[in-house]
Amino acid sequence: MKVLIIEDEAPAARRLQLLLESHDPTIQVIAVLDSIEDAVQWLKSFPHPELIFMDIMLADGQSFEIFDHVEVRAPIIFTTAYDEYAIRAFKVNSIDYLLKPIEPMLLAQALNKYRFISQSPGNFREVMESLLLSQTKNTDARPTFKNRFLIRSGDKFISVETPEVAWFCFEDKLTFLHTVKQKRYMLDHTLDELEKLIDPYLFFRLNRQYITSFNAIRSVHNYFNGKLKVYLTPEMENGIVVSKEKAHYLKLWLNR
Repeated sequence: MKVLIIEDEAPAARRLQLLLESHDPTIQVIAVLDSIEDAVQWLKSFPHPELIFMDIMLADGQSFEIFDHVEVRAPIIFTTAYDEYAIRAFKVNSIDYLLKPIEPMLLAQALNKYRFISQSPGNFREVMESLLLSQTKNTDARPTFKNRFLIRSGDKFISVETPEVAWFCFEDKLTFLHTVKQKRYMLDHTLDELEKLIDPYLFFRLNRQYITSFNAIRSVHNYFNGKLKVYLTPEMENGIVVSKEKAHYLKLWLNR
């Protein structure tokens, strides 16, 4: 099977190649492209592959722009850090939509789906329409996120609305909620648990110790080795360091 990878993050592209080789050594990655411009030029110049893995957020824009410039004659498995583009993806030859970091089991399932479809090429459009209809129906069942936190403070309980939250942090083996009014409350949840409870559109996990709300970010600065340093408000003494890997996703999240 000849595969094209369109991905602007070199580590992510290398990892995907390794996962593909591990799953099936006969898979041949014929090219790795990192921009819309390069992808359009390549697809105009070379025979199209049997399958394309395509990241959505590329260095020069969203990969959906590729379809405005060239007819893509291959099924696509989209890879992305966000799930908000699923419906749009299924309108442009997509047979699956994998969230990063890609899980080997889900990759194997996507490849099996491709093999099933490729065995009946006449049914390709029918399968695509069925997937799109299923995905559209699923949007009515999107998960709901916490609107407030009930917190015990001494002998009373306080309800904190989500818009009042500035950030969550993990300190001295305890989790705390910090409000925009500079109040701090201890929570029973871990940060990992909180990530599943709060809206990822409004909150971002900066590192192992901090989850911030969008409104709490005062400024973002370049740091060494591709890292970022984030300063929050209400002001804290020091900025929060974001790793090089996380920095890319933070910039995408801020630019939504």
